[in-house]
Amino acid sequence: MSAPVSKPHEIVERALELSTADGCVVIADEHSTANLRWAGNALTTNGVTRGRNLTVIATVDGREGTASGVVSRSAVTADELEPLVRAAEAAARGAGPAEDAQPLVSGVPAAPDFTDAPAETSSAVFAEFAPALGEAFAHARAGGRELYGFANHEMVSTYLGTSTGLRLRHDQPNGTLEVNAKSPDRTRSAWAGRSTRDFKDVDPAALDAELAVRLDWARRRVELPAGRYETLLPPTAVADLLIYQLWSASGRDAAEGRTVFSKPGGGTRVGEKLTDLPLTLRSDPNEPGLECAPFVIAHASGADQSVFDNGLAAPATEWISSGVLNRLTTTRHSAGLTGLPVAPMGGNLILDGGTDGSLEEMVAATGRGLLLTCLWYIREVDPATLLLTGLTRDGVYLVENGEVTGAVNNFRFNESPVGLLGRATEAGRTEKTLPREWSDWFTRTAMPALRVPDFNMSSVSKGV
Repeated sequence: MSAPVSKPHEIVERALELSTADGCVVIADEHSTANLRWAGNALTTNGVTRGRNLTVIATVDGREGTASGVVSRSAVTADELEPLVRAAEAAARGAGPAEDAQPLVSGVPAAPDFTDAPAETSSAVFAEFAPALGEAFAHARAGGRELYGFANHEMVSTYLGTSTGLRLRHDQPNGTLEVNAKSPDRTRSAWAGRSTRDFKDVDPAALDAELAVRLDWARRRVELPAGRYETLLPPTAVADLLIYQLWSASGRDAAEGRTVFSKPGGGTRVGEKLTDLPLTLRSDPNEPGLECAPFVIAHASGADQSVFDNGLAAPATEWISSGVLNRLTTTRHSAGLTGLPVAPMGGNLILDGGTDGSLEEMVAATGRGLLLTCLWYIREVDPATLLLTGLTRDGVYLVENGEVTGAVNNFRFNESPVGLLGRATEAGRTEKTLPREWSDWFTRTAMPALRVPDFNMSSVSKGV
């Protein structure tokens, strides 16, 4: 068996040399992960993995237009490289003209570290975190709590090369921490999560203390019916809703009348005020602590990305500016169809413009309402209004006269994030947060808590 090609930049160069197509894009993703898992206040497993994915995109010019073919494989050896390139070319020659065809991006300066070795993670990323986690176990055990959860750190080094001369590189660290605290009888449960680049800014003791308070709140149980309640959405819940809103903000779909961002009678709602609060929803590849790729990395074409745009700059973009819809996601192709500016989807999402108030201060200013922990199992009901349904989980708390007085039953909700923004009466301090529902796909977010006067709890859920 042949050994894997040793250096990612070499495999990119070799694949481009082998190409006989009119155009070629090669993406090599070198990835490594390190993880810890625990249950009942004890570490259960840990591990480290490494791997490589290679994507070859061939483009073939024809009388009716340009076709593309995409083939991706993992653990490619030297002997498998040429067959992979030929498979992509065969796919392109067998396909019809690509609707999103554009000239491959060119004229971008080469990354100075393109030929450097890939960045890697290892168990060393937990050097300070693991001992602190052990101390949190001991503290939880003494307090009659059981901690369950996992910590995962991933590093992906992406090497992008094209037949038009692009040689780009991006290293993306990504860490997630999720902790559940449970009472010994399993009748009470609370969750907390964090997003991190290196695990140096997460404190297991602080999470345990937060979870202890929530478990204590749940000692008193109150049953409430379905209905509309004044509700405080914590940053993690706001992130889950607005990520889905971003995923649904295709400029082309809006222009064709298929989404909540479509204007009745034609066109889009760009320029329309969505909320009276001075909120700005934005993506920025240079946002401190949330850094992401400053250029497009597209392994396949879809509604919000195009393989022809690989290497295209993905600059800071304000999707909502001071409450006004400012941009919808577009590729070069869909921008040309709609007349909207080119706006690639970003790899992070930030909502700011609220007050400097903490969630605790928002609770203190609440006469009667609900405080959520997080959302779960979010699904789309109606794309025309972006109506979503989902469940609350791991703690819904009753607030009375500025204090949490107990835990209530869980609910199923039916709400649109666009509608929520329009009805929100207060936004607190923006802080880094981990979206629980979408943490496998989108983790780099910073959000405030939101106060919604009439959040729609459509039915009671029996979940914990």
